[in-house]
Formats: sequence, structure tokens, C-alpha cells
Amino acid sequence: MKNPFKKINAYWAFRLAALSVLLGRAYQHLFWEAPFRELLWDERWMRPFVEKVLGWPWRDWVTSPVVDANIQHLITGLGIFYGLAALSVVFAGKLPAKLLSFFMWTSAFLLSLLALMYWKEKFFHLGQLFEFSLQIISPVLFLLSQNRGVPALRPRLKWIKLAIALTFICHGLYAIGVYPRPGDFVTMMMQGLWLNEEQAMQALYLAGSLDFIAAVALFIPGKPGKIALWYCILWGLLTALARVWAHFYLPFWEQSLHQWAWQTVVRLPHFFVPLGVLRLVEAVEAVESVKSGESVKAVKSGESG
Repeated sequence: MKNPFKKINAYWAFRLAALSVLLGRAYQHLFWEAPFRELLWDERWMRPFVEKVLGWPWRDWVTSPVVDANIQHLITGLGIFYGLAALSVVFAGKLPAKLLSFFMWTSAFLLSLLALMYWKEKFFHLGQLFEFSLQIISPVLFLLSQNRGVPALRPRLKWIKLAIALTFICHGLYAIGVYPRPGDFVTMMMQGLWLNEEQAMQALYLAGSLDFIAAVALFIPGKPGKIALWYCILWGLLTALARVWAHFYLPFWEQSLHQWAWQTVVRLPHFFVPLGVLRLVEAVEAVESVKSGESVKAVKSGESG
């Protein structure tokens, strides 16, 4: 199968994955919301801490403009951090290794916390939690490929494939309706592919089923695994672009991009990481082919001797 993305090698795929998720989260935190109030204003979780440790009456805590402003400052501060982390990816070659490591590991930690908060917001559905797998590992993959070189990732291929599988399985769980199917999924199918509601539901069920098949096929050596990677590459790109495609209105283009472009950018690791893995697999196959060829030559040489 010819690779239309052949100019993007594994290193650049992982670098772009890290850059996209960090830029997307920076934009989200600076201009939109992050689910911190979902946690900090949860009475069941926070009331004992607020009243017994901080000494605030619960009612004062949830109605205080000062608390609300400080939560917003926290969200904005994290947006600035994500932006600086994105810049560290751009200028990685000029930064001290320890500083780059700080930005990437801290980003992975913060992305994990964000995933946990969304998990809580979505009633602790495991599908919601593991959907973030590729976004969380993207800064780490870039860091490893930057500091140790892409070949250092080859022994970790199974773990990277596991993160891909978890992300697509979780997409599939929502698509087929194991968890309540997000209305936005249906809307994107209807508006993006010009389907009616029933057709959109059927298309989602098919896509979810293919997600499960691809998740299993990823671990099958040879052609099945590469076909599964191609599915993840193409479907990951299309589902990311769908956020803008399905919600773009030319008369309100600025608002459309402001609201939806970051949601596309933050999901681009679902495209870039499988692409990086495909390039890694191709490199491994090339090395094995060379070794196999050398072995055959050695055998023939021995026979002729």
C-alpha cells in the first residue's frame, strides 16, 4: 500500500502529535473551559476538605466570586503552561534536555489529570477515561524519540499499539451505544456525510464495529496489522477533521473556527501516533529484510565453499 504521508517519518509524526495536543489544550484552557469546577464545586467530594481543612462554609465556597476567579486563574495558568510546552516542542533542539523533559513529563501528568476530571464528569465511564490514551502518551513519545532516537521506541511498539487500541475501542463503545451515544456524534455524521438520523446511527454502529476489529488486528503481524494501522490513521484524521467540517458555517467562519478548530487539533494524535507506528513497523520490516538477505547470502556462500 502506497503511503500518501511518506514525507512524515516516525520522529515527525510523534513530534506533531505532541505539538497538536499541547496547542489544542492551550487554546481550550485560555479561551474555553476545562472541567475543574466539576471537581472543585462537587459537594460530595470537596465539602469535607473545604470546611474542615480550609475552614470555609460550603455555601460561601460555591458562591464566592474570589474562589471562582481563582479557579479561572488556575485554568488560564495551565493554558499558559500548555502553550509554553508547545513552544518547547517547536524549539526542542535548542532547549536543555532537562527543561524539555520537565515540560513533556509535566504535560503528560496534567493531561492525565484532565482525563480523570472528564472521566468524573462522564459518570466514570471507562470508555471516557481511556479515550485519552493517545493524547496522554504523545508528549512522552516525542520526548523519547527526541532524547534517545526513534529506534528506542521499537521495544515499546506493543505498548504504543495498546494505547491506540484503547483509544479506538473507547470511540467504538460510544459509537455502538454501549455508553450513551453522544448527540454530537450523530450530528457530525448527519452534517458531515449528509445522512438522515437513522443512516447516521447505522454508520456509527459500523464505524464502532470496525474500531473493535482494528484494535485486535493491530497486534497481528504482517499485513493485517498494517491494514489496521491504516484504518486508524485515516479514521483518526477524519474524526478529528469532522469537528470543524460538521460545524463550519461560512457566514460565521470566525466563531466556527474559534469553537471547533481546537477540538480538531487536540485529536490529531489519533492520526499522528498510528502514522508514527506505521513508519516504525516499516523500518523494523526493512531491517529484518536486510538481515534475512544477509543470512541467505551467508548460507549460499557456505554452500559454495
